Amino acid sequence: MDSGGGGSNSKAGGEEFVESGVYHHDSNHHHHRYFSSAIVKIALLFVVAVVICFALNQSTYPPTQFFQRSYLYSSIPKNEPPENQPSSVNEENNLERILKKASMKDNKTVIITTLNAAWTEPNSIFDLFLESFEIGNQTKSLLKHVVVVALDQKAYSRCLEVHLHCYALTTEGLDFSGEAHFMSEDYLKMMWRRIDFLGTVLDLGFNFVFTDADVMWLRDPFQRFYPDGDFQIACDHYWYNYTDLNNSPNGGFNYVKSNNRTVQFYKFWYTGKDYFPGKHDQDVLNMIKFDPFIKEIGLEMRFLDTAYFGGFCEPSKDLDLVITMHANCCIGLENKIHDIKMVIDDWKNYMANSFVEERNSSSRTWTVPRICG
Repeated sequence: MDSGGGGSNSKAGGEEFVESGVYHHDSNHHHHRYFSSAIVKIALLFVVAVVICFALNQSTYPPTQFFQRSYLYSSIPKNEPPENQPSSVNEENNLERILKKASMKDNKTVIITTLNAAWTEPNSIFDLFLESFEIGNQTKSLLKHVVVVALDQKAYSRCLEVHLHCYALTTEGLDFSGEAHFMSEDYLKMMWRRIDFLGTVLDLGFNFVFTDADVMWLRDPFQRFYPDGDFQIACDHYWYNYTDLNNSPNGGFNYVKSNNRTVQFYKFWYTGKDYFPGKHDQDVLNMIKFDPFIKEIGLEMRFLDTAYFGGFCEPSKDLDLVITMHANCCIGLENKIHDIKMVIDDWKNYMANSFVEERNSSSRTWTVPRICG
């Protein structure tokens, strides 16, 4: 509006200048000054018009591209330390020390799960999670590399009782102890808190397998990870190509290597909560996986085949192949518990027949999902 007003005033001023007779009777020097002033004003109007057009054009870009450009041209802060940590770090709950203690022979790979009080009640999800390692094929030894990230004091105390590596990740002003119903406000805050925390783990130089506690570990997954993948993730639905971005990823199970590409990616992902309010981390991942920024940083994204890394959305069909079984596509804690117990029973039955040369078809397939289906 100011530009328009300035242009209007310039015109009026020009007319008064002519009418006064100064233009007709002034010297060539004055004529040159008037001409130069007019050119400057026209140039300024042109610049203002270009700026306005550029601003309007920017608003037409798809959200992810705008998100990507904004991210690229802003300074990216390093992940802040967990909010529950005072400036003088409590040695008993020092994250880097715990990760080092839990790491595998390479000194930089850990298994991480997050838990709240609702999932650590007796005979709840946590107990079934631990049992899967106990009855799985060569998985028991992996328990010593599991870091339980407790979201409240009750979950932290329960972790200490079973002698795992435990880290208290409380958030000031928030109580994550109850069952967080899918897509509720507490659920969304919990999911984004998790992404922020995992970014911190990468910043510290540790690779991790993140696993929801409702994922049953039945075989060692490390033999099935792709050697050239930076970020590898399980799927709700898999389309038979491990690099196809149209696969439907599930954030409940992923293997991530710590490097500059994944550190940038997790910061990019976490920033998505502000650009896509009301969306959870998995929805945002499904949008940003197509973003040009992913190619620009060189991130190698891989999708894990549900034949090996299955779930209730798309169960693996052959227990001779299965590595993990996830209670995804299932809403409600009691429903999950019911069907996970069936997974445990199916696996025990399968293992009991492991010495039979040819197992019958019924012992090689799942009877789940039942309630969750």
